[in-house]
Amino acid sequence: MTSISLAYCPITVDDVEAAIPFYRDGLGLEVVNDVAYDGHRWVSLGFAGQEGLSLVISDPIAGRSPEDGESLERLVVKGSGPGPYVFSTSDIDATFERLRSFGAEVLQEPMEQSWGPRDCAFRDPAGNHIRINQV
Repeated sequence: MTSISLAYCPITVDDVEAAIPFYRDGLGLEVVNDVAYDGHRWVSLGFAGQEGLSLVISDPIAGRSPEDGESLERLVVKGSGPGPYVFSTSDIDATFERLRSFGAEVLQEPMEQSWGPRDCAFRDPAGNHIRINQV
């Protein structure tokens, strides 16, 4: 059987520069590529121990038609964009405190969920819903 894996996950943000510290410093991802083209920017952030997997942040119009980009931008600005994006960590309390210290908007403090994981929730600087599970 042929193997398959996820290569990247796009996250749309209204301000790429403002989003980088949240994902790099707050979540601990590493910038592995930063591409600018035609007035847009795609920043790929890698996960430690997960070679070949990246999160790619870009503005709503990057790689889309202006009409599609404007529609997506309206959703992102309202906090109604795609998501939630769910991450896992071995230490949810430390991750929570690190993100809170960066000024991320807290949606939910760490708590046990009835469906299993202990998790918490934030909004990134663009308003995207970010959940973090403890593994």
